[in-house]
Order: sequence, then structure tokens, then C-alpha cells
Amino acid sequence: MGITGRKKEIDALEKLYRSGKSEFVAIYGRRRVGKTFLVKEVFKERFTFCHTGLSPVEGKRNMMRDQLQAFHYSLLRAGADEESPCPETWIEAFYRLEKLLSQRTEKRKVVFFDELPWMDTARSGFVTALEHFWNGWVAGRSDIMLVVCGSSTSWILNNLVNNNGGLYDRLTYEIKLFPFTLSECEEYYRANNICLDRYDIAQSYMILGGIPYYMGYFSPGESLAQNIDRILFAKGAPLAREFDRLFRSLFKKSEDHVKIVKVLATKHFGYTRDEISQKTGISLGGGLSERLKDLVEADFVARYEPCGQSRTVYYRLCDNFCLFYMKYLQDKGITDPGFWQHSQNTPAVASWRGLAFEHLCFSHIPQIKKALGVSGVVSKESSMIIGPESGKSGAQIDLIIERADRVVNICEMKFYNRDYKVDKDEKARLEKRIMSVQEGLYSSYNIHMTLITVSGLEHNAYSGIFQNVITLDDLFEK
Repeated sequence: MGITGRKKEIDALEKLYRSGKSEFVAIYGRRRVGKTFLVKEVFKERFTFCHTGLSPVEGKRNMMRDQLQAFHYSLLRAGADEESPCPETWIEAFYRLEKLLSQRTEKRKVVFFDELPWMDTARSGFVTALEHFWNGWVAGRSDIMLVVCGSSTSWILNNLVNNNGGLYDRLTYEIKLFPFTLSECEEYYRANNICLDRYDIAQSYMILGGIPYYMGYFSPGESLAQNIDRILFAKGAPLAREFDRLFRSLFKKSEDHVKIVKVLATKHFGYTRDEISQKTGISLGGGLSERLKDLVEADFVARYEPCGQSRTVYYRLCDNFCLFYMKYLQDKGITDPGFWQHSQNTPAVASWRGLAFEHLCFSHIPQIKKALGVSGVVSKESSMIIGPESGKSGAQIDLIIERADRVVNICEMKFYNRDYKVDKDEKARLEKRIMSVQEGLYSSYNIHMTLITVSGLEHNAYSGIFQNVITLDDLFEK
């Protein structure tokens, strides 16, 4: 199976491979997003040395010894002297790697460390040894391409990208890998003979978030609902326990991270830091800021300032898989293996679709701006709350686009599988919403009510309230 999408990243890696100088490349992003697959597909048979860190086991002693043992075996597989003993320190381990690479005859030597953060166990001296390996040996050569991956985005950012010590400014390139867009999901499904129309591809995105690893469980010949039941709700479903595995593998003492996620899942708009502290019991001085930073950097949570509230920061759960898991799987006790097939026409699922579609739209702001014809216009996108105080009309707007050309798009997002119809009451509600925004913050802006929906808008006496209509096909644009 070939690789879907990722053209920009593939081109960058190939260019770095041909650069004629030593390169230090860090690739990071959400777990399961396809970092390892990308590197292995690009370089295939061109690796000189590969090693994957051991998954941490909480509370286990001697993890450093186990990590060094695994590194030793990787050296042996790559051709190191079979008689050499297992290294006792990371300084020694990297020296063994230097000896191995010196003996290899390839003009370009690709060294790949996967799950690099896992190798950095407590008091192991790993980062210091890595610094010495790069600064003391690799940097003086022109034939090494060192590629490192890690799902712990915080570790990569703190120790490599923003390092203030021996690795300061040593990275020559960094790649943050994002989930697939709708267009890339469609390409993936077609390449794997999964027959889904765009309406169902959008729903799969609303459940799995465009994560290639999760999409890999889909089978041809099954409907979307059948696939979702098999991989999430059936007995022994492969992703039924993914949520717990996900956080345990990413964060040490992940209980606090999970607490925060569970709280954020209860409110679509999100909470302030103080509110999160009150609801989780994690004190502001007890590591809450660091936990929130971890979740934002790992792309589970979005940090934003609502339009017009520049001094108020909100945190919102934005990972589609986590949102779906918390809604339908976490402590729900569902035992029906065909739950999703049996729930398709229920009001509860219809309500879920509406909220999940809003998250999908937030993930496709570039496509929305392209459909509006303003891709090059500077803008700020967020939610917005206008309170009823001071005689103003109250309003909560899930997506507002504040543009530098003095236009504000108020986005109404409707996941209907037919043309959306506006009636007299709906028009009155929308007019009140426009008035609230103009009274609240944007008296000098032009307000454009914008509909984002599946197929389009049914034209009638009230449909003129919408200045713009964006369809699902627009969101599938590259």
C-alpha cells in the first residue's frame, strides 16, 4: 500500500536527503497520525540504522537498562560486532553507533530513531548523549541524515525545537504532521477500495478525525455504520480501548490529562483555565497550565480567545475521536454490537451530527476561506459569546470569521443531507444574531451571514438572509 497525500512532506524529505550535508530532522504530531509510516515509505531500503524506543511502563524499574538493551539489539541487526557487550550508558551507546556508521559504505547514511521521547527515561542522560553525538561527531560530517519521530509533542518541542542547551538551533528541519483533510480521506478510501460517498466520508471524519491509523481498520464491502460498529462497538473491537492507550502512551501520570479531557467534553464552547481548575480539582499551581500545554501541543485541545474577548482564554476539546469516545463509549455500558447501525435515525445521533459537523468546519478553515474567495485575506477565527448585559441581545456563535477587509462572516453550520430551508422564524432568529454582533463589537464591519451545509440552500422568501453558501463539496477542496 502506497502513501496517501503528504506530498509537501515527502518532497521536503527527499530534498534533505539530497542536500549534500548532514541533516537533523524532527517529525512530530498526534499519535497514530502516520509519522513512522511516512518515514518508512519515503526511505524504504535506504536506512542505515533504525531504532524504536520501548514503550514506557509506569512504575517499572530499570527502564534505562531495557532501553539500552533494545538499542544494543538494533546495533547488532544493523551489523555491529556480535561480540560487543550491551552499552551501560547512552554515551557508550552512541559511540557504538558512531563506530557502526563509520564502517558503512553508503554515500548517504539515514539514521532513524522512532519514538525518541520514550528513550529518555528518568536520570538516563539521554539528551546529553544525543547532544554529544550530534555536536561532537555528526555535525563534522556531510553524509548523515538523522531523522527522529515522537508522539510526545511536548518532549520534541522542549528538548529539540526549543532547546536552550547543547541542541540549541541544531535541528535543520522540522515537520509537524497533521490529520488528513476531507480531501485526503477521500483519496485514502478510494485507494483502498472503500466505497463511501462524501456525506459518509464527512461522518467518518467526525468520528475518527482523519487519523490514518484508525481509517486503516475500514473494510471494503461494509457501510460506514457497519465499519464503525466493527471497530468501536463489537465485542473485541480494535479501537474500543484506544482512548486509554492513547493517553497512557503519551503522558507520564496521564490521569490529570484525562480529567481535563473529560471536563472539556461536557461543553462544546469550552472552559477557561479557572473553570477547568474548579471542575477537575487540579489547582492552578498544581500543574494545570503544564497539562493544558501538553494537550494543546498534542492537538487534543484548542486554545483560543473568543472574538472581542482578547483577555479571556478558552480551552476546547477539538480531537474528533476523543469527542466521539467520550460521547458514546466512555462509561456508557453499550453492549449492542450493532449500536451505530441501530442508532442512525435517532434524535440523539442527529444532534451529535450537528455538533460534530461544527468541529469538522473548524478543521477546514482554509477550505472555507477559499470558498469565500478570501484565502489571502488576514483573518481571525473563533467562537464568540455576547452576553445579554447592558441591554444588548445575547448570542453564542460557534464560528465567526473576522476579516481584515472589514467583513465578519457569522457561520451557521447545518449537517443536513438535503437543501437547508429557512422559514420566517429562522430568519428572525438570524436577524437578531446579526444585530447582537453589530451591537456588541462590529458596528463598523459588514456582517455576512454564511451558511455551511451539505448540499445547499433552498431558495424562498427568507433565504436571502444568507450572503454566502458553502457546501460539503467546498470543504473537500484541497
